[in-house]
Amino acid sequence: MRFAFIKCHGSGNDFPLIDARAISLDDAQWATVARALADREGPVGGDGLLLLTAGDDAHPFGMRMFNSDGSEAETCLNGLRCTARLGFEVTGLDAAQIRLKTSDAHAERAEEIAPGVESITTRAGPVATDPASVGLKVDAERVVDMTVEGLPSERRFTALAIPNPHLIAFVEAVDEAELVALGDWCEAGPALVPGRINVSFVALRDDGLFVRTYERGVGLTDSCGSAMAASTFAAGLTGRVAFGREITVHNRGGLVRARADAPDAGGMVSITGNATFLYDASIDVDPATGATSEFVQHNRREDEADAWDAVARS
Repeated sequence: MRFAFIKCHGSGNDFPLIDARAISLDDAQWATVARALADREGPVGGDGLLLLTAGDDAHPFGMRMFNSDGSEAETCLNGLRCTARLGFEVTGLDAAQIRLKTSDAHAERAEEIAPGVESITTRAGPVATDPASVGLKVDAERVVDMTVEGLPSERRFTALAIPNPHLIAFVEAVDEAELVALGDWCEAGPALVPGRINVSFVALRDDGLFVRTYERGVGLTDSCGSAMAASTFAAGLTGRVAFGREITVHNRGGLVRARADAPDAGGMVSITGNATFLYDASIDVDPATGATSEFVQHNRREDEADAWDAVARS
């Protein structure tokens, strides 16, 4: 089956993006396509697969996101910006409420965060802190800046869902080996977190935060949009950053601007960042086996790539 796609990224979180509004595949077939296209050893590679999906009475379009292992995530805020941009281009809209797997989120075109950088603001939430929503099997009303019994770490964590689950520890410096070891443990689906969970180590910076994430279904990633949103909210919950203050959130892939509202003000998180399209291409993928052809690149968007590279180098 021939698929046209856009290779895109949000803050370095890269994906093939397919306009799937008129494509009929079941979940297992899409999971196979995702594993084939997101495979770093394959012809395309990415942190997952994004799908622009058909809308309904309340949403002009929707988004689905499959991780590189074929599992489906509740959301992906870096991917949402890219999908929203494509949705705006095909519908002529500048803002929309977008349907997600288990919720929805608002997105709108934004002023460029840097010259030549296409930018989108997304607003997600409300953030949930009850362990049931996070998928954390603990006897507590919530986990905020506390050790977690049964977790192979003595660090203090904050757990929340936006709506995908996150476990966040604030650290003086990020130890990647420690993060990967903990992420691998959670990725095995232990009794404490049977549905698995995203794990982030977060360091404070003068202008905001630096976030490093082990993403569920992906592994250590240069960027995870919902982790940056979750970390911003966790910084507010723990008093490290004032709710309502816009900060810069850095990661290995670049940066976004973020603001979290307090729980009594709605508990929403706004993220403004890039939605960069790198090239347009097409490829044959067998939805049953995942066999692929060599892809054909039709148009490379050099100006967009260069504009973002200037941000990433700054």
